[in-house]
Parts: sequence; C-alpha cells; structure tokens
Amino acid sequence: MNEKEVLDLIEIARETGKIRKGINETTKAVERGQAKIVAVAGDIDPPEIAMHIPALCEEKKIEFCKISSKSELGRAAGISVGTSAVAVLDLGEGKKK
Repeated sequence: MNEKEVLDLIEIARETGKIRKGINETTKAVERGQAKIVAVAGDIDPPEIAMHIPALCEEKKIEFCKISSKSELGRAAGISVGTSAVAVLDLGEGKKK
C-alpha cells in the first residue's frame, strides 16, 4: 500500500470504524492483535520511540506503513495536531478497499 491509500483508509476508518492514536495506544493495539493496519510518521523525534513498532507488526503479521509527516497522519486521524502513530482496529467502510 502506498502512503495516500493508507491515509485514505485511516480517514474512512475514523468515520465508520475504529482507530487508536499515539505510540502507546498503537503499541497496545498491536500487542493485543487488534490492529489491522499501522501507520507511523517518519519525522518522529527522537525516532527511537517508535523503533519497536515495525518489528511488532511483522511478528503479529499486521500491515505496516511509514507516513512522511506527523501532521499528515494527525489530519487523517481527525485531530488538529500531529500524531506519531495510528492503528486501525476496524476498517468500517474501508473494508471494500
């Protein structure tokens, strides 16, 4: 999946499904096996705070995507500030995609 498709899915899931925002909430969703898709911003500072997420996603066989900026990810998640990570728990209408 490319960045645009993932951002579109996050917007759809935000309105018709279920998402979690932030490193901690995303990590919990992945560890519990609830996440379907995980997106992490590429401009996190320091980057070490999210280094564990790709490995966790691989272990749990969850789709992982890197998004270029926190602000784009935050906008897709429906918040006015940037967010470092988003986990989609329920795709809602996005299941068709």
